[in-house]
Amino acid sequence: MNLLEFQRRMAEDVRRPLTQNYEMQRTTEDGMSTEEIAAGYITPNARLSSFERLEIYNRQYWFRVISAVSEDFPTLNAVLGAQRFDALILAYLQENPSTSWTLRNLGARLPAFLKEHPEFTGNRRSLALDVARLEWAYVEAFDGKHWDPLAPEDVHAIGPDSKLSLQPHLQLLALKYPVDNLVLDVKKGIPETDIVSSAASRRERHNRIPLPSVQQQRVYLAVHRFDDCVYYRRLEREAFTLLNALRSGEPIAEAVTRAFQKTKLTGVEQAELVRESFAHAGELGWLCPHRDSDEEPIPVVL
Repeated sequence: MNLLEFQRRMAEDVRRPLTQNYEMQRTTEDGMSTEEIAAGYITPNARLSSFERLEIYNRQYWFRVISAVSEDFPTLNAVLGAQRFDALILAYLQENPSTSWTLRNLGARLPAFLKEHPEFTGNRRSLALDVARLEWAYVEAFDGKHWDPLAPEDVHAIGPDSKLSLQPHLQLLALKYPVDNLVLDVKKGIPETDIVSSAASRRERHNRIPLPSVQQQRVYLAVHRFDDCVYYRRLEREAFTLLNALRSGEPIAEAVTRAFQKTKLTGVEQAELVRESFAHAGELGWLCPHRDSDEEPIPVVL
């Protein structure tokens, strides 16, 4: 076995999913003995067999990736409970293994996976989905790209047919529950050592973390970064629609029209909301010169 073959063999064995008891599997998917495989390239010592030595790496790999995902979703952990959350994370990682050099992206598909697998959420499906979406939005907002916002000279050139882009780190969420308060409460109330999966820490949890009562309520939320901190800002439905329309590339006049298609606001109230929306977005640096994807900004023209 040359070095490349050894590396590939080791990588395959270390990444093989654990059993439900968080132990290394005794046989592979095709029925081969893991003990015999380990003995073929790992030397036993006075205390540990080849299998046991390999199992250390197998378990530590999985505990690390489980921990990486769990740390991004502490409130989802609290909502589902440790047992259901552990089962969710293990199933998710088996279907969505790490394929990147960074663990940052490991939880990216968890909200979608949760939507596709309601068996993990019990009777809290909508609440769990909202929590997962918001907790992942926090990750995206924390380290998403930042573009140069509109400069004063850009603002003066804006007209009804102008297009604007929004900061990539700005996340816009339409939620069924006011989970922004719930997420903040959980993050404030749980010590850092308690916000990972019990599978990763090998600790048994006997008491479910108490959660405040959450009643269904439509909430429109902006999750954004300002001065290297992430903030949640609630929006009016019309302001949320306006920002989404701008992000999709609609000219300002069309975006404003779309925002008020089903509104009950008076004309005066609509004008005030537009003014406030652009003022707040400008102050927070959300508005940027229009660009297509990651390309250079397109000059604002009348």
